Amino acid sequence: MPSTTSDARMPPPAPAIPEATPPRLACILLWYPLFTQPFIFRELEALRAHLPLTIHTLYGRNLRCCSTTMKAVAPTVQCLGLRALPRILGSVLGFVLREPRRSWKLFRRCLCRRWPGWEILGENLWAFLAGIHLGELFRQTGVEVIYAPWPRGTATAAWVASDIAGIPFVTVVRGDNLAPADPDLPDKLRAACRIRANNAADAQRIRDLAPDVANKVELVYNSLTLPDIPRDQLTEPGGQAAPCNGNVVRLLALGRFDVTKGFDVLLRACALLRQRAVPLQLTLAGGGGLLMGLGPLEKDLLALRASLGLESVVSLPGLVSHDALPQLMAAHDIFVAPCVVHPSGRRDGIPNTVIEALSQAMPVVASRVNALPEVVLHGKTGLLTEPGDATALADAIQWLAERPEEARRMGRAGARLAREMFDPVTNSQRLADLLGSCRAAKRG
Repeated sequence: MPSTTSDARMPPPAPAIPEATPPRLACILLWYPLFTQPFIFRELEALRAHLPLTIHTLYGRNLRCCSTTMKAVAPTVQCLGLRALPRILGSVLGFVLREPRRSWKLFRRCLCRRWPGWEILGENLWAFLAGIHLGELFRQTGVEVIYAPWPRGTATAAWVASDIAGIPFVTVVRGDNLAPADPDLPDKLRAACRIRANNAADAQRIRDLAPDVANKVELVYNSLTLPDIPRDQLTEPGGQAAPCNGNVVRLLALGRFDVTKGFDVLLRACALLRQRAVPLQLTLAGGGGLLMGLGPLEKDLLALRASLGLESVVSLPGLVSHDALPQLMAAHDIFVAPCVVHPSGRRDGIPNTVIEALSQAMPVVASRVNALPEVVLHGKTGLLTEPGDATALADAIQWLAERPEEARRMGRAGARLAREMFDPVTNSQRLADLLGSCRAAKRG
C-alpha cells in the first residue's frame, strides 16, 4: 500500500484554466436610443450578444420618432442630463480634492483649446464633467473597455473616464468629423486604443489627419437596419417594386436637412426635369434638427420649392419614423442622395439612408462624394454624378426613368451588395473582436 507520506509529497493538481470571458464594455453617447441613429441602435443591441454591455448617455432621454423596438430598450439606459448634475458635481468635487494637480492637468488637456464655437465648447465641458463621474463609476463597477461611437463630446467623456479608471477606450470617426476637425481630435486619436472607421474613404482620411495613429485604424462597416428583401426578389425579374410605375417617376430623398445633403441641388434638378416634360413626384423627408421644429435650412428649401414652382410635385412630409421606412421606400422608384462638400470641408461618409435604400432594392442616384462610390457602383447599383451639378443629376434621374429594366437590375444588385457589405452578424462580430482586442492590448 502506498504510504501517506509519499502521497503528501505529490504536487497539487494544476488549477483549471478558466475559459476566456469577454470584457465588460461601457458605451457613452449623447442620447440613446435616437431616431436619427438606427445604425447605432442596431449595432449596440447586436453587441449585447457578444459582450456584457452598459449604455450611458450624457443627456436625458429623447424618444421623439423612435421606433417601438427602440422605445422598449430605453429603460435599460443609464442617462445623466441635468437631473444628474448633483451627482456629477459631487464626483468632480471629490476628485479635485483628492487629486488637484491631476484634475488641472485633465482640464487643460481637454478644454484649453481654440474651439470653433460656444456650442462645441459647451458640449465638451459637460462631457468633461460627466467623464470624471463616469470614470469613478467604471472603476467601481469593473468596466474594462469604453466605446465612444462619436469623436466629439462622447469621446471627450470616454477620454477622461479612461484616464481616471485606467482602462482603454475606442472611438469612431465619421465623415463630417474630419473636416473641419475639432482642435482636440488628433490628441484623442493618439489616446485611443483603437479607432474605428465605417468606410474605407474615412479610414484613409483619418490616416492623413494623424499619420502616427495609422496602425490603430480599423474598418468595420455599419449594419443593416431594415428587414432584408426576400432572396427570390433579388434574383428573379421584377425586383421589389416596378420603377417608373405608370408615367410618373417617384423619387425619394431622406435625411436631416444639413448643408452636406445637397437637397437644394435636387430641387433644381427637379425643375430641369419638369422643363423636359419628365413627369415626377419627389418626397423629400427629414427635418432641421433633433430638438427643434422648422430649421433654417428647411425654410430655405420651402422657399426654393416655391420659387421654382414645384409645390405640386415636391412633398416635404417632415420627420419619418424608422418603422415607416420600408413602406415609404416600397412606394418610390429611385432614391436620390445629392450630397455635396461644404466650403468648410464637411461631408458625409456613407449616409445610412443610402444603405437602407440599397437594402430595399432601390436604385440610387448619388454624388461622387467621399465614400458614396463604395456602395453606389456606377452602372451597377446606381448612377454617380459630380456634386453640385443639377444638370448632371437631372440627366441621371431621367436616364433611369426611361430604362425601368435597368433600374430594376441595379436595385437588385444594390440589395445583394448591402446584404454582403452590411451584414449585421458579420459586422457585429468584427466590432466585438475590435473592442475585445483592447483588453488584450491593455493587459499586454
